[in-house]
Amino acid sequence: MKMSNLVAGVRASNRSARVIRILMVLLAARSLSFAAIPQERTTNPQGRQIEDATNRRFLAALAAYKAQQYAAAQHELEPLLKSAPTSFEGNELLGLVYVAQGNQSEANRYLAKAVQLKPSVAEAQTALATNLLALHRVDEAELRFKKVVRMEPQSYDANHNLGEFYIETGKIGSAIPFLKHAQAIDSLAYNNGYDLALALEQTERFDEARQQLQQLITLRDSAELHSLLGDVEEKSRNYVSSAAQYEQAARMIPNEQNMLNWGAELLLHQTFAPAIEVFKAGTQRFPRSAQLHDGLGIAFYGAGQMDEAVGAFLRASDLSPTDPLPLKLLGKACDGASAELAPQVRFRLQNFITHDDRSAELNYYLAMCLWKGNQVESKPDLSKEIESRLKRALALDPNYSDAYFQLGNLYAEQRKYEEAIEQYQRALKTNTNSARIHYRLGQVLARAGNGALAQQEFAIFERLRKSESDATNKEQNQIQQFVYTMRKSDANQQ
Repeated sequence: MKMSNLVAGVRASNRSARVIRILMVLLAARSLSFAAIPQERTTNPQGRQIEDATNRRFLAALAAYKAQQYAAAQHELEPLLKSAPTSFEGNELLGLVYVAQGNQSEANRYLAKAVQLKPSVAEAQTALATNLLALHRVDEAELRFKKVVRMEPQSYDANHNLGEFYIETGKIGSAIPFLKHAQAIDSLAYNNGYDLALALEQTERFDEARQQLQQLITLRDSAELHSLLGDVEEKSRNYVSSAAQYEQAARMIPNEQNMLNWGAELLLHQTFAPAIEVFKAGTQRFPRSAQLHDGLGIAFYGAGQMDEAVGAFLRASDLSPTDPLPLKLLGKACDGASAELAPQVRFRLQNFITHDDRSAELNYYLAMCLWKGNQVESKPDLSKEIESRLKRALALDPNYSDAYFQLGNLYAEQRKYEEAIEQYQRALKTNTNSARIHYRLGQVLARAGNGALAQQEFAIFERLRKSESDATNKEQNQIQQFVYTMRKSDANQQ
């Protein structure tokens, strides 16, 4: 009995979370361990009648279990165990029946009894270990899985199951030796090989992961292998190879995740035109995917097509109205949006914040969008709203350097130089090496009549300006941040 038949793991986008579910195993795979009729029968006619009745009950229970009629199986087994409490087969089967009904606590009683009766049966030990894991009795489960490996050190199942146990419990490094041993025993075992590659990737053993994946691809070429190999190549900074692997995965199985991975990799390469085409194809195939619309918006943003970016982010927000990510991306794009679309961005941000005012970023972006509108038509009340939103952002995140900087700009625009100086100085506490903050601080110091300090700030500005990244690199870093934020959001939703 393989643990993978009892425990199913679900791979998430950052691939660290696995969900435990106990599944049923049809006992046809284990019919030999359930020999219903004893090898030696009593010569007493009455005893033979009792044995025959017991065997009929057991076989009826087994048939009901295979047919997923668990209540019927339970109905047969409970009286059987009253007359034959030391029946290994009856205890194990009733334990599995309770597992099937979701009653792991009651199941443990019978699975433990079965192990007590026949401790040398590896399958029974595995069933008990798996049930203990479902009950979160991790230490006890580990001892059982280890015992099975000691009993059968050259068993594929024993090594694979212990490796899977360590993956389930987050001990990825401990899983690798057992998954490797299982793979050496059965080199054609795809699931074990994939989990081994995934464990190697998660522990940053990229060369070994690459080798394992390449071997698996020769055995069974699949989209998920190319996708994982894309992850390995990306983390190894082999970006061209990474993009090729993501593309291959998407062409083999153009599902939402593969399209997202391929498009995101193109974004990281700053190849916006191909990225736009990939995300367009993705949104046509999966029109209700907020993540793909986010990706399309980021591609348009990188290509300088701001109104198209805003349209994509608005669509993503419509599809996932409680997700703040599309709104944050909208806030980023607001400054470049046309006069026709900018009010829609402001309205969308205001509407979200009305219901959820806990995001420092959204308050900041709303302030910036309001400021853009105020530059077109100056309104004193709007200036107060901008100031209020920036202060709210800082209340939520006291280390928000950009919010301090923009609040300083607001005060400088209003000729409140002392207040502006204070905000710039606060901004520098969290972003000391920002050339633009030193420059603005120098400006307001000069206007406030403090020329000596102003010259010091201008000198720092000149020094930092030469070492800061150029505009292209800044844009690239921003796009990268967009992509990583999108991927993090995608992983959290899985």
